[in-house]
Amino acid sequence: MRHMILGAALALLLPVAAQAEGDAAAGEKAFAPCKACHNFEKNGVGPDLKGIVGRKAGTYEGYNYSAALKNSGLTWDEANLKEWIKDPKAKVPGNKMVFPGIKDDKKLDDLIAYLKTKG
Repeated sequence: MRHMILGAALALLLPVAAQAEGDAAAGEKAFAPCKACHNFEKNGVGPDLKGIVGRKAGTYEGYNYSAALKNSGLTWDEANLKEWIKDPKAKVPGNKMVFPGIKDDKKLDDLIAYLKTKG
């Protein structure tokens, strides 16, 4: 009986855990507005985002970052990326990214899942 209860509890929790990781296909669609400044091949208006997850902020070679971002001490893990994409000006005051942010947590999770595929 105890195993059945544990199994039922896990069955209920697994979809929640999977959902929290995000959907990379949906994240590709959520990335559409980012394409105006970012890509995964070279620096543009914004830095190249290839391999962004796990990278130290303000360090991609050849891009002229703001002092605020270079000196932020951040590493782009999932939590920092989520806060950054939600509200860049709040996360790193004085940065030069002109983007109001994405407030929808589901879109943020999806977008980060997509960025993780671009390592």
